[in-house]
Amino acid sequence: MSIITTKDGTSIHYKDWGTGQPVVFSHCWPLNADAWDDQMLFIASHGYRAIAHDRRGYGRSSQSWHGNNMDTFADDLAELIETLDLRNIVLVGHSTGGGEVIRYIGRYGTSRLARVMLISPLSPLMLKTEANPDGYPIEILDQIGAGIIMDRSQLYKDLCAPFYGANRPGSQVSQGTQDMFWLWSMQAGTKNVFDGITIFSSVDIPNAVTELTEDLKKFDLPTLIIHGDDDQVLPISGSVLISLKIARDITFKIYPGAPHALPSTHKNQINADLLSFLKPNLETQAEEDTISL
Repeated sequence: MSIITTKDGTSIHYKDWGTGQPVVFSHCWPLNADAWDDQMLFIASHGYRAIAHDRRGYGRSSQSWHGNNMDTFADDLAELIETLDLRNIVLVGHSTGGGEVIRYIGRYGTSRLARVMLISPLSPLMLKTEANPDGYPIEILDQIGAGIIMDRSQLYKDLCAPFYGANRPGSQVSQGTQDMFWLWSMQAGTKNVFDGITIFSSVDIPNAVTELTEDLKKFDLPTLIIHGDDDQVLPISGSVLISLKIARDITFKIYPGAPHALPSTHKNQINADLLSFLKPNLETQAEEDTISL
């Protein structure tokens, strides 16, 4: 396995396929780098270097007790990038991985980057507050945290349906895909996935709640954000629409009727849009669904 060891001794597993301009993927909670296999195989076959890591506590990386927060996730990503001496990078993040990418830019800037692609990304602030009325009610986040402690296996089985939109009429998401979600999730450490929820909801812990507004203000390179308008995990109204008002040089694309798990449920469309974004001279698809701000 390909592994780097971070400054605090955590082992981070990563996959490194192909050659060419590096495209670095950050996965969502509570999965791992394997969730990007469809995109990695596709772009590595088109002349790019595809790299994806298991976040600390997930997949094959160390299940660290400490450091399960967005700052450390971004630091781990930076160590991976620096260890491999990557430059002219396209960063791609899905959901929590989108938050990791945003925080990386907030902490390390864009000197090593060329472009950014965010898929169903976190909102600047997930928690519902007076200033963020479309955010997650803390009661729901607390229920997820309690489910992790009580019966995480059943929690993951319950979460996969809204994650993939498998609870919608006419869904064609296979049982195998839903089973894979459960398998990947069960490979993550209990403490790590629990902390992954509390970083969005622990209002009583100083600096615990992840806020990405200031990080988004540091975006200064071409960015593509893609979101499904039937996302049941991070509804579009409380997520990306807020980010669009903060960051610069963003192209926003809506997938009508699409759920949260776009890299799986809409992999062909995601792959085509990613390749078009990597090669700006290519004609973009569904231009009428694209809003440039």
